[in-house]
Order: sequence, then structure tokens, then C-alpha cells
Amino acid sequence: MPRPVPASTLLPALVLGGLTLALHLWANGGYDYFRDELYFIVCGEHLAWGYVDQPPLVPLISRLARTFFGDSVLGLRLAPALADTALVALGTIAAGRLGGGSYARWLAGLALLAAPLFRLDGLLLSTDFLQPLAWLAASLLILDGRPAAWYALGVVTGVALLDKYMIAFFLIAAGIGLLSTPERRVLSRPVPWLGGLLALVIVLPNLLWQHSHGWPFLELGAAAAGGKNIAFGPVGWLVQEALMLNPLLAPVWLAGLGGFAFWPKLARGRWIAIAWAVLMVVMPAMHGKPYYPAGIYPILFAGGAVIIEAALRPALARGAVAALTGLAGLVTLPFALPVLPVESFVAYQRAIGLEPETGEKQALGALPQYYADMFGWREMAEAVGEAYRALSPEDQARAVFFGNNYGEAAAIDVFGGPWHLPPAISGHNTYFLWGPGGHDGSVVLLVSKRPREALLEPFQSVEPVGEIGVPYAMPYERGLTLYLCRDSKQPLADLWPALKHYE
Repeated sequence: MPRPVPASTLLPALVLGGLTLALHLWANGGYDYFRDELYFIVCGEHLAWGYVDQPPLVPLISRLARTFFGDSVLGLRLAPALADTALVALGTIAAGRLGGGSYARWLAGLALLAAPLFRLDGLLLSTDFLQPLAWLAASLLILDGRPAAWYALGVVTGVALLDKYMIAFFLIAAGIGLLSTPERRVLSRPVPWLGGLLALVIVLPNLLWQHSHGWPFLELGAAAAGGKNIAFGPVGWLVQEALMLNPLLAPVWLAGLGGFAFWPKLARGRWIAIAWAVLMVVMPAMHGKPYYPAGIYPILFAGGAVIIEAALRPALARGAVAALTGLAGLVTLPFALPVLPVESFVAYQRAIGLEPETGEKQALGALPQYYADMFGWREMAEAVGEAYRALSPEDQARAVFFGNNYGEAAAIDVFGGPWHLPPAISGHNTYFLWGPGGHDGSVVLLVSKRPREALLEPFQSVEPVGEIGVPYAMPYERGLTLYLCRDSKQPLADLWPALKHYE
């Protein structure tokens, strides 16, 4: 039984958690809405139990954030900031639950604070924001093993599944780990299965929605694994794992991995090391992205902090490790939070010799995708607004904007009210399910890199009416021409099935 943590040992949680929240409050209003955040805002205006590419929790949070905070970017990002704060705080508590003392608790929290991936999860409102916290809480509840912990695990799992389905992979891997160790005896009792039933009840409305719509999420996942995501080999995958967590922190989580695998004092958590190994085999085989199993690392950081505390007795050595951990976090902070103006960030990135990377097969510009996709949306909406206002009232009544992807469509929908924009439609993901909205294709605004002649195939008339190019946006959202297209050769309702694009 993990020993309880006295209230006096909560100081690392309070200090480091408070520091995490302060960083987010300082930086989270930087830059602008991320592509997916715009999409979530629109999904929040169409509340449902499910969407093509996500469960319902994040759109619901976006709806609440817009209700209470209006157009505030910081308000939209408050939920992930709080989740990240809780992650760092719980990481310090986890080290104590694993038998660590004061130094282990401080080091665990500091390592989590220095890992850029978790700051990024706390920066954006995304379907990843809750996963690291949920996986860490699930790990501790399984280690606890009391009946109440299994019921709590059911609630945590159910809520996490309403955020993203990824925790299911963790639980499968954890189950394999438990079955491979003497801890398998817990699975012979009814209470873990009752906890699983509770999770199923919580997520059931979403599963019923997926079923009623033909399981679009499976179709989307197959498309991503089949071509969109980069396929990494075993070595390349592990390199990506180390990079996204900060290479200087690898000794901490590797110590945790080794401790759970071999150290007698952490023997009850041997299933965690096995679960990590299972995830490292399954995720690359499925062509997943390297950050998909990131939720396993907070418990490894906590275990590693306990190991390092036990191995390092001299105060000087402990201080050096803590200082190096903090320094590693400072060096990578601009890559996780927009604490620098964009020009300064680009210069900093070049100065330390890093190039933007992505887990997808697409070109990048000067910025990583998670930053680049915060640029260009307002400019696109403004250009569409100018073209729309130049139309006659009769044409305005029939006009629609067609987005090549949900980011383009959502930008027009989100900024549409203040700037008097046309409604937006798209064949991408859940926008496809919302359909053409009764528009017949007689007046369509769209952006494209294709020449005018190519657009004359589906339309009778095509006229360029604007140019869109923001230097720091994603390359495929730069150098676009805004076209006014008239008289679709087929009604949009007839064309709609062919415009379906799940990715």
C-alpha cells in the first residue's frame, strides 16, 4: 500500500504547480487561436455527443469558455492551463506515494515542469490536454489498489475517454503489465471490472453516437495511419520520445523505467515498465505519432526522481541534478510557450540549431506547426470579408465560403460575426456531417493555390478577388488566391458525398 502523503509535504506541489500556472497566465494569450481551437469553437456551437474526430468534452469546454470569457484566447486556454498545473502538482505527490522524500518530490515536479511537451499540452485547448494528467492519476489509482481507487479509476477513465480515446491504449498496456506480474491477482476481484463498467457507462453516449454515424473515428484513424503520419522505425521512435520530452531529462525517466522494472522497492509498479514497452511496440506499429503515449512518462518521472534520490546522497550532486533539470526547462521553454515575439523565437531557434519538425508528412516553414497554425486566420477572414462586402445584396444572400479544411472554414465562422462574413462549409471531418447548409453553389468564395483554369471545371465562372499570404502561417496556407466562383455545374447537394474528407 503506498504510504499517504502528509500535508506538510505538499509544498513542492503548491510551489511548482503555482509556477506552472503563472507561466501559462503569462504566455497563453500570446499569438492567436490555433487552427484546432477555431474548429473546437465551431463544434461547441453544434453541441453533440460526438464528432468525426473527437469525443464531446473539448467542444463543450470551448462553449463554456466562450460563454464566460467571450473572445479571450487566454480564457479559451484556461482549462488546459489548469490541467497542466494539476499534472505538475500531482507529479510531486506521486513521487511521495512511491516512497520518495522531499528531494524526490521537488525533482519530479521540476522534471515535469521542464518537459516541453507537457507545457504544450497545457498551452492549447486540444484533445490532448487532459491525457497526461489522466494517465498519471490512473497509474496512482492502480498502484493504490483499494476498492475506492478502482471506482475512481472508472471515473477518471470515463472522463478521459470523453476527451480522447488514447487512454484506452494505456489501460490495455497496463492490463498486459498486470497480467505479466504477481499483481495479476487484483484482476481476479470484481471491483476492477466494476470500475471498468463505470467508465463504459460514462462514455456510452459517445460510443452510441459513433455507432449511429458509422464509426467515423475509425475511418479517420485509418486515414492518418495509412498516409498522413510519418512512420518511424524503433530507433527513430525512441529518439522522438526523448526529443519531445527534452533530451536532458531522459536520465530521469529512464531511471524510473529501470526502477519499475528491477528495483525491489518499486516492484509493485513493474507493470508500468511492461506497459511502457507495450506502448513502444504498438504505437510505432500503428504509425501513431510519438506524443500519443506521452501520458506514461509522468509516472516514470516520479519513479525516476525516487531512484535518483536514493542513488545520490551528496547535497552537491543532488543540487547539480536539480539545477541541470531547471536549466533544461528554461532552454526549451520558448518551444512550448509563446514567451518570445515570433521574430525572436525564429532567431532563437536558429541560434541553437533546431529545425521545425512534425509527425505528419507535410512541409513546414520557419515555425513548428503548433505555432505556425496560430497565424493567418484573421487575415484570411478579413480578405473574405472584403470580397463578400463587395457583392450585391442578392449575391450576398446566396454566397458561401468553402473551406479546404476545417481550419479555413472555422476561421470564417468564428470571425464571421464582427466582420460580416458569409457562412462557411467544408467537406473536412465534422463539417462534412453538417452538410452544405442549403447552399446551391451559385456564389462560392474559396481560397486555393490552383490556377483559375482548374476551378473552371466545377464552376461556370471564376474570378480572383484577393491574395492571402502571411509569412509565418503553414506553407499550405500561404500564397493563396481568393476566388469568387459562380454557378457550380452540379448542385452542392449532389456534389457533397464526393467532398467528404476525413483526416
